[in-house]
Amino acid sequence: MKLFLGEYDHALDDRGRVTLPRKIRQEIEEREVILAKGFDPCIFGFDREAWEKEAAKQLEAPVTDARARNLRRYLFAGAEKVEVDKLGRILLPALLKEYAGVTKDVKIVGAGDHFELWEPIKWKGYAVALNSV
Repeated sequence: MKLFLGEYDHALDDRGRVTLPRKIRQEIEEREVILAKGFDPCIFGFDREAWEKEAAKQLEAPVTDARARNLRRYLFAGAEKVEVDKLGRILLPALLKEYAGVTKDVKIVGAGDHFELWEPIKWKGYAVALNSV
């Protein structure tokens, strides 16, 4: 079973690419990941297998269910396939960078079946709130 674990500090290069940590890359078998809007102000990153499992779950809900339709629109419209280059970098799409507020520094967080990319100040605020629960 693949597990994305840990917290890593990285930065975007001048082209808007970020290098995925080695431990994250080791869990990705292909040279493609799917990036999507997270439910918090972050970017979700899935390998193909995990994305297909998540997509299948969403597609099981009937199209007649308004909440299911809205969730599908949110997930699929805000998702993009990106290539992992030979140096382990991915290009963050402008729409997703804007959504997450990522401009230069990036906190990459393992979240089990996926990883997340956060603007570091937002991640710190979220982590502090999480620790106070």
